[in-house]
Amino acid sequence: MVVSNVWLNLEWVDVNLRWNTSEFGGIQDLRIPPHKIWKPDVLMYNSADEKIDSTFPTNVVVRNNGSCTYIPPGIFKSTCKIDITWFPFDDQKCEMKFGSWTYDGFQLDLRLANEEGGDLSTYITNGEWILIGLPGVRNEIFYACCPEPYIDITFTIHIRRRTLYYGFNLIIPCVLISSMTLLGFTLPPDSGEKLTLGVTILLSLTVFLLQLAETMPPTSDAVSIIGVTILLSLSVFQMLVTETLPPSSDAVSIIGAPSNQTPLRNHPSF
Repeated sequence: MVVSNVWLNLEWVDVNLRWNTSEFGGIQDLRIPPHKIWKPDVLMYNSADEKIDSTFPTNVVVRNNGSCTYIPPGIFKSTCKIDITWFPFDDQKCEMKFGSWTYDGFQLDLRLANEEGGDLSTYITNGEWILIGLPGVRNEIFYACCPEPYIDITFTIHIRRRTLYYGFNLIIPCVLISSMTLLGFTLPPDSGEKLTLGVTILLSLTVFLLQLAETMPPTSDAVSIIGVTILLSLSVFQMLVTETLPPSSDAVSIIGAPSNQTPLRNHPSF
């Protein structure tokens, strides 16, 4: 789910709201509440919010030539399929699909105000994501039930994850801890220090694996490469620790132990 703070910019012409400025004291525009005039019922189709309409009802600016401008701000929650294969070096593309809820394409035709997509002039940078672009496209869809088209405007949010935080707190520590395995080959095979080093590395990678699981979004559509790498490292270190353990000698000591017990003598029967 993606949460976006967006200003919708809706413009249309209403011929019933035209007037001559000379007849009304030179008034060129009015501010009218949206529930008192007609406005297009444009909603976001892929909304993940409890309220389908997440916009705040601001006034509609109506000019003397009949042109109307409605710019409601809103916080939109849209569904998005996340691909975590290349986490944290991943790009994500999420869609925001807007369209009329009751009008078809013959009754209400939607057009892009800017062919390049959304307006990013007031965009505020995010500490976790980099916004690559916000292209928009007009879709005209026909269904088998109806001859009229249905229009929607789809904006694609193209974002890229910032890797500085994950590099310093996850990737570099994992690489440094994994490189410490080279020190294990310099230690004697039967030494306790080699076993201690292997167990320490094993526990450290387990902690980083838990941190990675808490950071990534919970999805089963893909498996991250960094998670697979940590799991393979854990498997290798587990085998090294298992081979370092000394063999069990309990059975040999029991079988070969000298018997200090005095054998029972046969007592005469009475």
